[in-house]
Amino acid sequence: MAKSEFAQLKERFEYLTERESADHLAVNCPADQLLELCTALRDELGYDLLLDVTAVDWDAQSPRFTGIYHLLSTTKHAYLRIAVDCADDIQPSLPSLCGLYAAANWHERETYDLMGIHYEGHPDLRRILMWDEYPYHPLRKDFPLAGIETPFPAEDVAEATHARVLPAPMAGGPFVSSGDGPMSQTEPRARDESWSEQKEKPV
Repeated sequence: MAKSEFAQLKERFEYLTERESADHLAVNCPADQLLELCTALRDELGYDLLLDVTAVDWDAQSPRFTGIYHLLSTTKHAYLRIAVDCADDIQPSLPSLCGLYAAANWHERETYDLMGIHYEGHPDLRRILMWDEYPYHPLRKDFPLAGIETPFPAEDVAEATHARVLPAPMAGGPFVSSGDGPMSQTEPRARDESWSEQKEKPV
């Protein structure tokens, strides 16, 4: 979508603001206007494919959480990114897009599971990667990179086996990328490579 198309969107949806982006057009949309915007994008402007739903945790900033939606028009071959701030930093929520895009179902479940954003109107908002009683949202900024040891979900099994859920080994992580040069040469590498899953971390 070219800049002129944003101007057309802005004429119709005055609440939109343009968002800084390094690739495709991105817009900021108020949460209470998201369904109206996406309905028009799907039904009238050709954005017929929801590619992704995710979120950003801005940590100490408020609003803390921003929902991100990536749409594609398969006829115009144009991408659009929509960013929507959650009003509540403690119990973040956004309207569900399941009624517009079937793909929203598991994308929203994943974002709920990992970031803790509730999607109002989702028909089956259950965790998709972690077990139902898992008390954390692992992609939030306050979740430690080394993970958290957690009680085993099945109490009877935990009692019989004395098993615990241990954080996944980090194999020398956290992993960082230099960000310099061609992408093919900037694969993330462990900051501390003196240890791995096969070699214990030095004390």
